[in-house]
Amino acid sequence: MIDFSLSPAQAAVSKNTREFAAALLKDARSKYTTIPNGPERFQSTRPIIEQATVLGLTKGFIPPALGGTSGSLVDSCLAVEELYAVEPSVALTLLANGLGLTPLILGGSPEQQREFLAPFLTSSGSPLASLVFSEPGGSANFFEPGGKGMQTTASFDDSKQEWILNGEKIWGTNCAGWDFNGADLQVVACRSVVPEPVSTRTLTPHSDSAMLLLVTRDLIDRNSAGSYTVIRHIETPGHTACSGPHIRFSNLRVPASCVLAAPGSPAAQTLINATFTSSAVIVGAMSVGVMRAVFESAYHFARTHNAGGSTDSLLERQSVADLLIDIKMRVEAARTLTWKAAHALQSRQAGAEELAHEAKIWCSEAAVRCCTDAMKVVGISSYSQEYPLQTYLADALVLPIFDGGNVGIRRRQIQKLFLEKGYEPWVASLEAQEEVVSANGAERNGG
Repeated sequence: MIDFSLSPAQAAVSKNTREFAAALLKDARSKYTTIPNGPERFQSTRPIIEQATVLGLTKGFIPPALGGTSGSLVDSCLAVEELYAVEPSVALTLLANGLGLTPLILGGSPEQQREFLAPFLTSSGSPLASLVFSEPGGSANFFEPGGKGMQTTASFDDSKQEWILNGEKIWGTNCAGWDFNGADLQVVACRSVVPEPVSTRTLTPHSDSAMLLLVTRDLIDRNSAGSYTVIRHIETPGHTACSGPHIRFSNLRVPASCVLAAPGSPAAQTLINATFTSSAVIVGAMSVGVMRAVFESAYHFARTHNAGGSTDSLLERQSVADLLIDIKMRVEAARTLTWKAAHALQSRQAGAEELAHEAKIWCSEAAVRCCTDAMKVVGISSYSQEYPLQTYLADALVLPIFDGGNVGIRRRQIQKLFLEKGYEPWVASLEAQEEVVSANGAERNGG
């Protein structure tokens, strides 16, 4: 039986998150927008993240089997929608912790999980985690045959049993931490290389392959000065209180015990793909939150305003009503697709990966269209900072191009699935499914 009703526990997730957002996020934008400097805007939101930690939201990214309180991926989508409907910037800072912790949750050893998850299992502080993946030259073709691969590299010092990390990264939300000297935990995607000239190097999976390193703030502090630096902060039109700077690793020494995914195996690519597959539905939920806020704003305007001195509200005009109807339908369709994809992923159903990518693509692009349609409802006034629609649009514009851009990555992932022998297009929707959820619930983490 198909049932889209929320359980009492799920309704409580929505209610509790909505109350958190109303209490702590509602006025955040009006406060941080008075700060002209982007890095300082980000730093000004730290008390909100501290309060989120006190209330258990940070611990909520970690499954109960590892000491956390996370529920299902559908639960995560419910919470994300509530957060993004109120304040996307601070919400992204909080949610990036989930993305940063996911590879460790999915692939870390018990010893690594105990050590590196510890700061995120407390009820105090403002710990930050980051998945450090993108590079200044782009990341869409990292794993393509014949490609250059990641330009951030690690070479092994056998005498000290340490990896030496070098290279530049960009757009890693939270990666530099609150003081821009490094987050509590960075999961760094890089490429192992042997210390030989490129001309003589043998390109084998062992000598030249993807890997993941766990880099903590304590580790950075133990390294020499200049081993981790912020090259520049990036000012963006939306999400203006977030931090995802351009950073550089310069001979940063990382102990062998901090290797999350070793070279010479597909582990790194597998963990990266799994992390971004689960985060795809999270972006779907982010998009639903933005669309919901946009609809409510434009609907309120249409109910309370008229035009040209008419006594009729704008809502009584067919053209305005049609725009709002289209927005409302997109919200409902996006939410349903996101929930379906989340449920399929957490249940490990056939076809779940495709649904996740589709949710990310369709919902993020629908969010942008909803913003522009809502601005048509309001008219030229929507371009004024007195109304929130231009802000919603600025926030929505990044959704199709981050967390795996829709053109360069997400659609290519679906294309790859289409090309598989024996591809079944409707397996996730029209065939009976046997739900299989792992004992530790790791795949439920929302990222």
